[in-house]
Amino acid sequence: MSGNIQLLTDTLAAAKAEDRAALIAYLPAGFPTVDGGIAAVKAVLESGADVVEVGFPHSDPVLDGPVIQTADDIALRGGVKIADALRTVREAHEATGKPILVMTYWNPIDRYGVERFTAELAEAGGAGCILPDLPVQESALWREHAEKHGLATIFVVAPSSKDARLAEITAAGSGFVYAASLMGVTGTRESVGAQAQDLVERTRATGSGLPVCVGLGVSDARQAAEVAGFADGVIVGSAFVKRMLDAPDEAAGLDAVRALAGDLAKGVRRQA
Repeated sequence: MSGNIQLLTDTLAAAKAEDRAALIAYLPAGFPTVDGGIAAVKAVLESGADVVEVGFPHSDPVLDGPVIQTADDIALRGGVKIADALRTVREAHEATGKPILVMTYWNPIDRYGVERFTAELAEAGGAGCILPDLPVQESALWREHAEKHGLATIFVVAPSSKDARLAEITAAGSGFVYAASLMGVTGTRESVGAQAQDLVERTRATGSGLPVCVGLGVSDARQAAEVAGFADGVIVGSAFVKRMLDAPDEAAGLDAVRALAGDLAKGVRRQA
């Protein structure tokens, strides 16, 4: 396992050794500006996040909610490019030494060139990529290049994923498995929490040994503690983006994401 993915693996293992879940933050590249986005990623890493996913804004983000879509629109209007996302990865990793992932839909990578993208992401110090719309059965080309450059390939599973599908995904993935659920969107929060816990247990039962990290709409320390009780990592995105969108200026936005990262870092250490 080469350096980039090894850093991610070691970071998740270190959190487990501390008997806590890892805190994984998501922020879009280029929001509110490229420099402002880099500052925000550094701020959350310096305030308690273990890992950051840098999102590449997409014009049709089918899996993102309205908060992230709003930030993506701002970034796209500002002319954000893949080069800006790679610069965000590079500068955040160089400043903090922590693992940085890219989360992107497949089409921009396909257009950019798989070999070019994986080589440049690895050279920037990136630890891997989350590709929410790349089916595992169509991922061989991506995985070949990712493995060559020491990058993790993180697939997304959902409560609707059947056990056979989970086994196929965990066998192909690396780094960790991203378990997506819908807290607060369908049914009561308790039932959706149970659904997420069931998904984590079914994913672990495949025997891959990969950590399972949950993106659930977590927005505060109490919810982070609840998810940390059954997952290896707690993924928080919209709550960070909303703090920045609601802030009167960029400096206030940085203060807000620092405060949220600190609260969530306490939450993942206070397992419910």
